[in-house]
Amino acid sequence: MAYPVVAIVGRPNVGKSTIFNRIVGQRLAIVENVPGVTRDRLYSMGEWLEHRFHLIDTGGIDFGDHDILLDSIRQQAELAVDEADVIIFIVDGTVGITDQDQEVAKMLFRSGKPVVLAVNKIDNPNRLNDIYEFYSLGFGEPYPVSGAHAIGIGDLLDEVVKHFPAYQEDEYDEDVIRVSLIGRPNVGKSSLVNAILGEERVIVSDIAGTTRDAIDTPFTVGEQKYVLIDTAGMRKRGKVYESTEKYSVMRALRAMERSDVVLVVLDGEQGIIEQDKKVAGYAHEAGRGVIIVVNKWDAVEKDDKTMKRFTDEIREEFKYLSYAPILFVSAKTKQRVHQLLPKVAEVAEQHSMRISTSILNDLIQEATTVTPPPSDKGRRLRINYTTQVAVKPPTFVLFVNDTELLHFSYQRYLENKIREAFPFEGTPIRILARNKSE
Repeated sequence: MAYPVVAIVGRPNVGKSTIFNRIVGQRLAIVENVPGVTRDRLYSMGEWLEHRFHLIDTGGIDFGDHDILLDSIRQQAELAVDEADVIIFIVDGTVGITDQDQEVAKMLFRSGKPVVLAVNKIDNPNRLNDIYEFYSLGFGEPYPVSGAHAIGIGDLLDEVVKHFPAYQEDEYDEDVIRVSLIGRPNVGKSSLVNAILGEERVIVSDIAGTTRDAIDTPFTVGEQKYVLIDTAGMRKRGKVYESTEKYSVMRALRAMERSDVVLVVLDGEQGIIEQDKKVAGYAHEAGRGVIIVVNKWDAVEKDDKTMKRFTDEIREEFKYLSYAPILFVSAKTKQRVHQLLPKVAEVAEQHSMRISTSILNDLIQEATTVTPPPSDKGRRLRINYTTQVAVKPPTFVLFVNDTELLHFSYQRYLENKIREAFPFEGTPIRILARNKSE
């Protein structure tokens, strides 16, 4: 499912990052008493009651100075607002309404999005009277909060989740494979989409998607039905928005959440850079099927060892994606593009594979006989029973005598044994430990 997006906005130094950190429960944003410290948006998952959502922390919007950096911060914040379902507008209760607050308010009114107004730095009851002037901003009831002391955050989030859009299940049958392409700007995602859809055997039909601002492209190859997620948005808006790196990250996250298989696209000409690893990490953490696609292979000067060298480099840089197949293609010349969809179908099948409990237990028993579990302070891990509890990705639960005894290295050993017995190509595997009493 695609989670709602909440953007935190406001002028510089009103405490946005502190409140962001309170909501996500980790100190991700840099908090300093200096205006303009948060220059780029930060993303994290937030959770309140039974709701999960993406949270964006934006740089302070400063309309008074036309410094290039401040213009960039304002542009980033505007893009965050554009992508958000709900906006938390933060003002400083110790200062009162400023001209900049008024300018931010005008921008938010133009967006037409639901806005929840939070008056920060109300850290004792004597300051509650300071919130009333903020009614004049026109966003209804102001919520008094203190990011520094974690006061009022619950009431604020109660109001925020009321504005979340009603969740809609994707209107696709189980046998439809949902695919998205992710990668940093200019790796050729749009060209690759067009190359895939341009195959003569592909029947394309444009149908509006179920999520806001996305058009899915359903198509059929032979008997297999596919949906390319959010490709129309990528093709139409790519040049405008993909130059803004952070915006494309959020689009990728939302597309991934609705996908079965993700194509992580790399630029064969430029090679691997740090941003590629971040983008690929999102797909792995989301538990999606993954195929690594090296595009622009036609433009690479090659000898008989070039492909092997690049493969080795990918395996070294993307160690956590050791299960992902690699394809070298060219959207421009269509080289090997015909191999993509059969591989997508293969990975989708592995991603939803289920192993019978009896076979699984035999496999784990044999693995523990060959290499006995570790012991700690005289106590040895004992695996009593194993079962698969989910697919997409395949998820296994080990019922053990003590979860503390399952070391990471032994968990990795068991994962390798499962992969030796079953292909699971292109899909991550989750292994969870539970105490036998649970």
